[in-house]
Amino acid sequence: MALFSCPGGSSLRFWIFLLAAATVGNSASAFHSGGTGECTGCHDMHQAHSPSEGMDNNVALLAGKDPGSVCLDCHLKAGQKQPDSHLVATADQDMPAGMPPGQLTPAGDFGWLKKNFRWGAGGGEGGGYSPGERHGHNIVADGYRFSPDTERITAPGGTYPSNSLSCISCHDPHGKYRRFAGGSIGTVGAPIQASGSYDSSPDPSGDRSVGVYRLLGGKGYKTSLYDGEPFTADPPSAVSPSTYNRKEDAGDTRVAYGAGFSEWCANCHPRFLAGGGAGAKSHPAGGIVKLSRNVIANYNAYVVSGNLSGSSSTSYTSMVPFEAGTSDYGLLKRMAKSDGSAAAGPGPQANVMCLSCHRAHASGWDHGGRWNLKSEFLVYNGQFPGVDDSTVPTRISQGRTRAETRKTFYDRPPTAYATYQRSLCNKCHAMD
Repeated sequence: MALFSCPGGSSLRFWIFLLAAATVGNSASAFHSGGTGECTGCHDMHQAHSPSEGMDNNVALLAGKDPGSVCLDCHLKAGQKQPDSHLVATADQDMPAGMPPGQLTPAGDFGWLKKNFRWGAGGGEGGGYSPGERHGHNIVADGYRFSPDTERITAPGGTYPSNSLSCISCHDPHGKYRRFAGGSIGTVGAPIQASGSYDSSPDPSGDRSVGVYRLLGGKGYKTSLYDGEPFTADPPSAVSPSTYNRKEDAGDTRVAYGAGFSEWCANCHPRFLAGGGAGAKSHPAGGIVKLSRNVIANYNAYVVSGNLSGSSSTSYTSMVPFEAGTSDYGLLKRMAKSDGSAAAGPGPQANVMCLSCHRAHASGWDHGGRWNLKSEFLVYNGQFPGVDDSTVPTRISQGRTRAETRKTFYDRPPTAYATYQRSLCNKCHAMD
């Protein structure tokens, strides 16, 4: 009997997942394989172990309290404090006060949603509050204490209700969307042979397709969680290196963003696309917002504050990624690297996108920012700021410890930046 049980009451589905994971190096890819995984990985046909206790009318026979909790049954692992392939969140007990979440996927770690930061108490330095719910997408996963946003009842720039936001609001759990040999995307046709997300993924051919990037929903996608308008944009063209959840102290993890990411984000945030039109106050983004010659020159020249001696062949940083403006998967696969071998900066077809400044899941900063968008200094006197250094003004440390601040830079050392490094907005705008 011990063979078919595991901590937490999960059933045979857990062992099916492990057996599948053992056959392929990337365990998440092994289970999903670019499309529908084993049914018993997410559904419990007879509710034999009552995993959905407390869930109202569980007509889907989910093996968890809600869809988000089912996803985190595999994508969160208690005791795992170091980056580990498909994990997207750190368990509560593994990130005590003063210590950061540990997962370093390009999208970030949902654990930051549970980190609240306060600093100051008025006076010369002022004070502030950075609640966890401001740090990214507030997924609902009651089994792991992830709750809806308490302040924003709908998506910024859109109408998607916060209390319906789940992992499956963005990712199709059944993986029906597929990319065909000609580059088109659909939900029926040539069967999915494997994931299409990685540089090691096979190419689609006449009689077989591959899954779209990260199982994202496409045109017509909607879930039972929200009876609203279906998606109007297909998943973006993008390729991830096979090794993507890692520290970046020895080199960047470069996801090759090709085209369509901002347009896809606009499925839920339509008023932010391309700046939202005349009179809009949001930063322009999208395929029609090509980087200007000045911005390209700035990006390629900018190294750190005060240093504009960079080269276009080595200027790329995953802290400020851009879209290449292409859906050529051969090119994207050559760009998607974690060994530093693809470090070229933007060319004339490149454009800014939502993910140039934000992480898709969550980060240690407000609005899921890749860096602190609300401070004049990112590095102060040669060190990452933190409350454990009394010489740093509270308006700069902003309630974080030095360890927490460094983790938001994916463990880069402070020496990767200037002694008094300013905002990474300067990567494109080169004010300092």
